[in-house]
Amino acid sequence: MLTSSSSFKRINSLRQLLGGLGDRGDKKNLSVMSGNEDDDNSTIDDQPFTPWIVSVASGHMLLRDPHYNKGLAFTEKERDAHYLRGLLPPAVFTPELQEKRTLHILRQYQVPLHRYIAMMDLQERNERLFYKLLVENVEELLPIVYTPTVGEACQKYGSIYRRPQGLYISLKDKGKIHDVMKNWPERNIQVIVVTDGERILGLGDLGCQGMGIPVGKLSLYTALGGVRPSVCLPVTIDVGTKNENLLKDEFYIGLKQKRATGEEYDNLLEEFMTAVKNNYGEKVLIQFEDFANHNAFDLLIKYRTSHLVFNDDIQGTACVVLGGLLSALKLIGGTLSDHTFLFLGAGEAGTGIAELISLEILKKTKATVEESRKKIWLVDSKGLLVSSRKDSLQHFKQPWAHDHAPVTGLLEAVKAIKPTILIGTSGAGKQFTKEVIEAMASINAKPLIMALSNPTSQSECTAEEAYTWSQGHAIFASGSPFDPVTYDGKEFVPGQANNAYIFPGFGLGLIMCGAIRVHDEFLLAASEALASQVTEEDYAKGIIYPRFKNIRKISAHIAAKVAARAYELGLASHLPRPSDLIKFAESCMYSLNYRNYR
Repeated sequence: MLTSSSSFKRINSLRQLLGGLGDRGDKKNLSVMSGNEDDDNSTIDDQPFTPWIVSVASGHMLLRDPHYNKGLAFTEKERDAHYLRGLLPPAVFTPELQEKRTLHILRQYQVPLHRYIAMMDLQERNERLFYKLLVENVEELLPIVYTPTVGEACQKYGSIYRRPQGLYISLKDKGKIHDVMKNWPERNIQVIVVTDGERILGLGDLGCQGMGIPVGKLSLYTALGGVRPSVCLPVTIDVGTKNENLLKDEFYIGLKQKRATGEEYDNLLEEFMTAVKNNYGEKVLIQFEDFANHNAFDLLIKYRTSHLVFNDDIQGTACVVLGGLLSALKLIGGTLSDHTFLFLGAGEAGTGIAELISLEILKKTKATVEESRKKIWLVDSKGLLVSSRKDSLQHFKQPWAHDHAPVTGLLEAVKAIKPTILIGTSGAGKQFTKEVIEAMASINAKPLIMALSNPTSQSECTAEEAYTWSQGHAIFASGSPFDPVTYDGKEFVPGQANNAYIFPGFGLGLIMCGAIRVHDEFLLAASEALASQVTEEDYAKGIIYPRFKNIRKISAHIAAKVAARAYELGLASHLPRPSDLIKFAESCMYSLNYRNYR
């Protein structure tokens, strides 16, 4: 049998590369062969690198692997070395020109959902360009790849679904979850974001279509926190849905059955948690995302002593809000314990924030737990949480039921409690009415208004409403982004209490110190680190959160502060402790630059 000269070249090239690998014992290239292509972050970006997949990739394979594909940025030398001639147009783009072209194309789409689809297509085509584009244009693109656009994407996920981006585990997999997880191509998983789709943002039960949330969150772990994409695993646990529209939809991609509850649900989650630890070890971070209140609290309590678990809706939201409160003290004065807090919403977000505020007060004062909670009030759908309602309240609401006469509405609660800070976590839009904002402004010279519910349509009020109704006196922050507002000739820039400030850096900090459990002190450390990044320039504009354009720097500081607290408490397993934790965090981050291929 005759062999073509082209085939001889390929065989010789493969032999030389394999021979060279054997001679050097190149550990990094061995890790790349196994699929962990980003384990080379400690090397210099322009150091030649072989794009291994299973063997040396053919040009056709290389262009279809998002880990290695550079598109038109492949150099002339790389096109020759990897059989790309003729498979690409002759133009060679610099990475900067490629990014400019991609952003130009993206901006042609007027509908946010179309931009979201285009970004997801880019992620599946050229991973490094996707992250570079997102990081360098974060203020423009964050609302596209995450809230508010991701909410609409989840609602329409069945229609825009193209190919799987995560692992789907359903009731059909009962008894086989350990083996199902082995189907995921990567073996070294360090972060899992998991949802059961029951409470997606403020949009309700979206079942299997909730996968957009884990995918979006993990995109931000990489873009904002520098966690390598190869160690991230999005998971959706499908136990059915209560959403009748989805059950009637012939194109629904999930299980068409009523949502499982009780023992059946608990057993599936237990099997999943056990499988995660058996497959990936003790140090894998499991982030619970958008579980309904009754499950969110139970899962966090149940697994926080046996797994490295974090609930972004409870703990992440609490961290980012506490960070905003700590920085806001420079504008409204006093200490945290001097202020009175009123929450609209007593679910997982509201009670989670309240608990972390209480812990921070406890840490900074000599107050008892009961005293630290005394100035924190919550309103749910039935009114103010008061002692007379205690027996009928869910367990997570009971600590916040204080002695007071019953109060039914939010406006009445504002007038009775006279809060200095109003926080909305209700998931219901337009609840901070003109009368409520005016009442807050009549009580306080600078009322702090935080309308945190997502997406934008569910925000308790808009930035314009807060500034206008308070006659420009309010300090305002929201969960979803709002544009700057001009009132009485002055421009006001609203802050965004976005969890993306916290969880990417928080996760990186846990990974780099090798923690095996999440301690409350880590949460306080993350909040304090976030507050420390707000500049005097920000304060001058009434902004209580740092600019997102510096997000990787912010994440490095949060990671360093979390890791430092872990080392101080003896809860870190990666020893010895690095001398400069900020520099170490930066060195651990996924590189946004293309590697040069041999």
